[in-house]
Amino acid sequence: MVSKFILAIFLPALLVVLFTRVTYNHYIGLILTVALIAASVYKGYTDSWALIVVDAASLTFGFWYANGMMKKAKTST
Repeated sequence: MVSKFILAIFLPALLVVLFTRVTYNHYIGLILTVALIAASVYKGYTDSWALIVVDAASLTFGFWYANGMMKKAKTST
């Protein structure tokens, strides 16, 4: 159970940043990550509301970081 929380803290944020780097769009990165998490909830890998809240917080942080990353990339060109 502890490993699920540790992964929920880091993995969604990293996925948002990864998908943003691949697609060059932070909205698409967020949508793809939410789709992956929704699929994991549907399959039953997420078994508590606390885990969903931690996932959502990590998604928010990842989106915030990806948004700043995209702004910085636009101003440096």
